[in-house]
Amino acid sequence: MSSTPEVQAPAKEGFSSRKVFIFAAIGSAVGLGNIWRFPYVAYEGGGGAFIIPYLCALLFAGIPLLYLDYAIGHRYRGSAPLSLRRLGRGAEWLGWWMVLICVIIAVYYAAILAWASKYAVLSFTKGWGDDPETYFMHDYLQRAKAPGPTMDFVPEITWTMVIVWVVTIGVLALGVQTGIGRTAVVFIPVLVLAFIVLVIQALTLDGAMEGLNAFFTPDWGALTDGAVWISAVGQIFFSLSVGFGIMITYASYVGRKTDMTGSGAVVAFSNSGFELLAGIGVFAALGFMATTAGTSVGEVLGSGGIGLAFIAFPTIINEAPGGVIIGVLFFVSLLLAGITSLISIVEVIIGAVRDKVGISRLAATFVVGVPIAVISVLMFATTGGLYVLDTMDAFVNSFGIIAVAAVMMLAVTYVFRKLPVLREHLDARSSVKLKGWWPALVAVVVPILLIVMLWQALRDRLAAPYEDYPADLLNVFGWGMVIALPIIAIVLSFIPWRKDVSLEDPTVAVDGGEQS
Repeated sequence: MSSTPEVQAPAKEGFSSRKVFIFAAIGSAVGLGNIWRFPYVAYEGGGGAFIIPYLCALLFAGIPLLYLDYAIGHRYRGSAPLSLRRLGRGAEWLGWWMVLICVIIAVYYAAILAWASKYAVLSFTKGWGDDPETYFMHDYLQRAKAPGPTMDFVPEITWTMVIVWVVTIGVLALGVQTGIGRTAVVFIPVLVLAFIVLVIQALTLDGAMEGLNAFFTPDWGALTDGAVWISAVGQIFFSLSVGFGIMITYASYVGRKTDMTGSGAVVAFSNSGFELLAGIGVFAALGFMATTAGTSVGEVLGSGGIGLAFIAFPTIINEAPGGVIIGVLFFVSLLLAGITSLISIVEVIIGAVRDKVGISRLAATFVVGVPIAVISVLMFATTGGLYVLDTMDAFVNSFGIIAVAAVMMLAVTYVFRKLPVLREHLDARSSVKLKGWWPALVAVVVPILLIVMLWQALRDRLAAPYEDYPADLLNVFGWGMVIALPIIAIVLSFIPWRKDVSLEDPTVAVDGGEQS
């Protein structure tokens, strides 16, 4: 007779159906990067020729890692830390590393959503004026002259960020199905419809075909450049929301008999389909801008990202027939894509706290959401917020998300040797059988690709200071963050779990009588 009998945890919240789970997963995957990062990456990677490395990256790196996240969450039925603890005694800290990465992303992601919501309102009157760059950098952000954090708050950004956080916390407080699920089921169709209308409107502009030619004309020589292939892996990796706990958490919320690989294929191809749609819309608009300015599409594209969204697009909107319609649709799409992603990011943290200490959904939402919201506003509603945001985003993407994903795959494969168990788990329930191809990709191919990406990022960061920012900014919010997160994660893994949670593999305990 055991002196420490297994006590089953309270019943988990969950999505009401596979459809709701798929919408929620698509909502997490489709984010800001689909709209403002993919078009630039594709253009730089050879235009139409980039589709080849992009599809290869999707099939041989993105989907295999997505399936790994699904397998861990679905089999071990917990947040990232709990699922990994159930996978292996020494794996819990990897889950907390993911949670801390989500904390970092959440605090700055909300600032971008606040900007997008402001610009959605400005679109009705083209309120940024004749010089969108001056308005964005100086009038709106009131960007400090010297890079670094400040305590000079910009009131307009402050209250907009507060509204973003109130909405996000409100949705999360409603729960997995009522809050996250229903929001995704409504927002994702509206997002797709809005972007389809935007694309149709953009295709009617003079010069639209020039933009599409720039986007789709293949540069076959780019396929011989290894950096292009690595870039494709990076785009897929970031846009699918894999490797930092979101899909582990969401997979734990669906029934045990759910077809996970079939669901993953729907999510992955829906995400890529939206990226392609975004590329068409963005480049059609850029073609108009290039024609109007008498220059090339490449020159008006810039570097993508924030500049594309808040400077280039307002410039297009100022000149384009029906510019108000394009502006409203673009920034509303940006906001909808971002809010569903932010919800999924914060849910990773809430799920981990709930599993660890056993508090209610409502209590955990406020315990997590309010402090993160306060930190977010204090850091990014200021005149120095853009510099801090840029630094944290660059370093957490390169040395946070990629690093933890690579370490997790290697640990699952070679330390804990759970890859056969996870493959069998998915194959027993799913329409797409993994057999031998999936373990080979997860154990060898994808880790090698991620390690190469890490090496490239490390080489670039050490060769020259990022954006020529001062050392104190980079050391605190860049390198300091990179070093601190795994150390804090290890410390968190030593905090005892609540007494009513089992740390054993829950699938074994219910084998043969699994819930639907």
